[in-house]
Amino acid sequence: MPSNGRVAVVAGASGGIGTATVRALLAEGMAVALAAPQDALLDALAREVEPFGERALIVPTDITQRAEVDALVARALVRFGRVDVLANVAGIGSSPSFCDSTDAEIERVLAVNLLGAARLMHAVLPIMKAQRRGAIVNVGSVAGEAGIMGIYSASKFGLRGLSDSVRREVRSFNIGVTLIEPGFVRTTMNPAMSNLPGPEVVAEAIVAAIGRPRRSHIVPAAYRLPVFLVKTFPGFTDLVFGNARVQRRLNRDARAERNGSGS
Repeated sequence: MPSNGRVAVVAGASGGIGTATVRALLAEGMAVALAAPQDALLDALAREVEPFGERALIVPTDITQRAEVDALVARALVRFGRVDVLANVAGIGSSPSFCDSTDAEIERVLAVNLLGAARLMHAVLPIMKAQRRGAIVNVGSVAGEAGIMGIYSASKFGLRGLSDSVRREVRSFNIGVTLIEPGFVRTTMNPAMSNLPGPEVVAEAIVAAIGRPRRSHIVPAAYRLPVFLVKTFPGFTDLVFGNARVQRRLNRDARAERNGSGS
């Protein structure tokens, strides 16, 4: 099915990667339901997409609540009559140290990064199966290939497993399930890092995966070799990241930020 005329739901639409994805899908001629928490970022995005008229539907959504996920999908169906694409972009970070994480943080990261994505997939799949076509693109992380980021890595490992399982379950319905695994890109999740590629590199990969689903795709390409080495030599990875000095360096900025905020 050509991009022009497709209907996409984008969860996490107001974040850096989400906003870039919305722009890319609208530029492709798709109709887009934009889902994100009701805040100033979503208000700004709503103003930006006003020129696209009926092709852009703003739906304030908390993806940790199943009732709101179902309402999002229902509103997309009422407006557009179908759902062809789901882009699961919503995600939050955590402390690199699992021991530093609070119970509330553990629960929140899993609720957004894994359960939120699962609920959205669960809500749209009956529609896609009835249509006998569809594309789901989940945004994971290279941290879902290398376990070095505490509960955040765990949530992205889980999303990788869910993507594999669902891909095989719905393959006969002509539904593609692709996992995009970004490295560090320029978003509010990485405020202290400079010279990072923009979120557009992830948005471009999402658009490509909609047109041609694939199992997974790591972006930027520079991260593919490190991920290969981590998976090929897990014992060496344990030695490196099990080193106390490496762990202190890995967690230094996160702890400084937490101490500075008074938490």
